[in-house]
Amino acid sequence: MATNPWQAPKPQKSVVRWLLDSDPSIRWQVMQDLIGGSAEEVRAERARVAAEGAVAALLALQGADGRWGGAAWNRGWNSTMHVLMLLRDMGLDPASDQARRAVDLVRDRVTWRGCGPKECDGNAFFEGEVEPCINGQVAAVGAYFGQDVRGIVDRLLVEQLPDGGWNCESAKGSTRSSFNTTICVLEALLAYERAVPGSEKAIEARLRGQEYLLERRLFRRRSTGEMIERDRKGGGVWTRFAFPTWWHYDVLRGLDYLRNAGVAYDERVAEAINLVASKCDSDGVWPLDVRYPGVMPVETDQGEGLPSRWNTLRALRVLLHFVPRDA
Repeated sequence: MATNPWQAPKPQKSVVRWLLDSDPSIRWQVMQDLIGGSAEEVRAERARVAAEGAVAALLALQGADGRWGGAAWNRGWNSTMHVLMLLRDMGLDPASDQARRAVDLVRDRVTWRGCGPKECDGNAFFEGEVEPCINGQVAAVGAYFGQDVRGIVDRLLVEQLPDGGWNCESAKGSTRSSFNTTICVLEALLAYERAVPGSEKAIEARLRGQEYLLERRLFRRRSTGEMIERDRKGGGVWTRFAFPTWWHYDVLRGLDYLRNAGVAYDERVAEAINLVASKCDSDGVWPLDVRYPGVMPVETDQGEGLPSRWNTLRALRVLLHFVPRDA
């Protein structure tokens, strides 16, 4: 294994104070991932997430029919799937009463009628539809919230391409994987692996997909080594960091997945780590580089181009994982 040549930056006290002076969904993750809070402190702070701030606001938007935004999925970020993704990212405890009530309503009442291919109209929400990008996101939140997503996972395993990744265009004949689709599926398989221990086929597929990212150093073409400036489908720039990311890939999202999966330092992530570190400003924080157009259910940051607590939290924990202070 390659020797890690860097030493991680210690978060400035002023930055930590700024992060802690925020929503409980950020505070508990700062305590857990950045400053080494005790298990009891982290647990107590996380318990506040369901009842206060952004998560409480999101939960209050759920309709009596179990849906958010009147849809299982839409293009505007305020649908059932997108809100569940935010609730996962913000760390709503799946065991909380609030989470159980909300997710039970989704499981029992929400279908894909009018939100996907006609043949999926009768599918329950956690049965998914046909696109691996969407199914990856549904499986990720379903596994996180303790739902049965075996049907989706089985479908995703069959859809893995020879290069190790996934692509929503494969049904139309594409044989090359998409970073956007692959990251959505990888997050799903990791969540499923943790929810259903011993799922060997899923683990094997995830590791192959993970290697797809590493072989490309998270943002380069394998064939030429050329940096991929912009993705072909959505036009997103992978060196610009968003939160929420939705279906879009970027380098920070790729590294945060690897951190979450417990992947050790590898020289193939070196350039990506340098990129993340270079985006830190003189105050020790990271900006929100981009916010994807669409209706947001709640505000999560101050705005595009301004300091972002979410990007700062995610960047710092990536650096602390891959660049330990005692390196």
